[in-house]
Amino acid sequence: MAQAYSPGLTVTKSIVLKKDRILPLKGKVLVKKGDKVKAEDVVAETLLPGKVVPFNLANKLGVPAEMLGQYLKVKAGDELKKGQVMAETNGFFGFFKTSIKSPLDGEIENISKLTGQMLLREPKIPIQVKAFIDGLVVEVVKEEGVIIENKSAYIQGIFGLSGERSGEIKMLASTPDEIIDPSKIDDSCKDKVIVCGALVSYAAIKKAQKVGVSGIISGGIDDKDLKKLLGYNIGVAITGHEEIGLTIVITEGFGVIKMAKSCFELLKSFEGHKASIHGITQIRAGVMRPEIIIPIEFKKEELKVEEAKMATLEIGTTIRVIRQPNFGLIGKVTGLPEKLTKVESETMVRILEAKLENGEKVTIPRANVEVIED
Repeated sequence: MAQAYSPGLTVTKSIVLKKDRILPLKGKVLVKKGDKVKAEDVVAETLLPGKVVPFNLANKLGVPAEMLGQYLKVKAGDELKKGQVMAETNGFFGFFKTSIKSPLDGEIENISKLTGQMLLREPKIPIQVKAFIDGLVVEVVKEEGVIIENKSAYIQGIFGLSGERSGEIKMLASTPDEIIDPSKIDDSCKDKVIVCGALVSYAAIKKAQKVGVSGIISGGIDDKDLKKLLGYNIGVAITGHEEIGLTIVITEGFGVIKMAKSCFELLKSFEGHKASIHGITQIRAGVMRPEIIIPIEFKKEELKVEEAKMATLEIGTTIRVIRQPNFGLIGKVTGLPEKLTKVESETMVRILEAKLENGEKVTIPRANVEVIED
């Protein structure tokens, strides 16, 4: 049987996941191997060095750099409080002293008696890494973090915004093609992950922010609303660091696009369950996709991760079209001709034959589809 490899998005009721939760630099791990953790649990923490601030002490004191040492009240390595005296002249008969006080809380990194320059460092910044998913700590990386595994229902999105959050799933859409009116988003949605059908509008996002929604899952989003929300156009850089107060995961693409039935039904079946989501997206080298992770009960022996397999195009494979004119439509592969075929651009490419969910039979370049792994 003919087959080919193609990029794909995973939608599954049960998968074993492994997540690395690693600090940006060495610190302290707060859990041990075998511990069960919740998504909101802090598993490791560290302190990032504060920003270095140059400070010309000799100049401000009004003395030559080589004389600075005799007026210093502090030394390199000392901690500082804002307003603390760092250097002071003797004055005349105890009067007319010049005192220089610390402009910040922090510490002294270095004092140069050649230049009179002092380097101050702002307070250290505490960094905490949370588990993100409910699961089991299967490995501890000394002073760096942990590896957590669990068994989950799992959905990969196609695009997202903002970082890691969790909350109970709440279905606002009753069908995959419904467009939610903002009035449906009320106080009952606070801290929830809401599912919005075929489109989440700018007005709906703003209402969700006001109410305190944790996350939004939708089939589509309008790129004009996206620009209005962020204040700039999204390029090809990584998303996931936006400060918008909630996380957005888009499962299908831009515009009004009905959420794939398999995705919608899976979310519906887990309504009321806790989900962990993030919107991190990168479409170039080192592809990253937004994720929806719904932990399910498991026994320790069930945590056996199979070797990842490449998504394949075969007869019967479920696909999504990722180019116009059928962008976003779901279908099944019905044929995989071996011969190269000339397309509209006059290039010779491999094609596939498919039956779309609307009943239409189409011929599409294989590069214009992605596999939905279910």
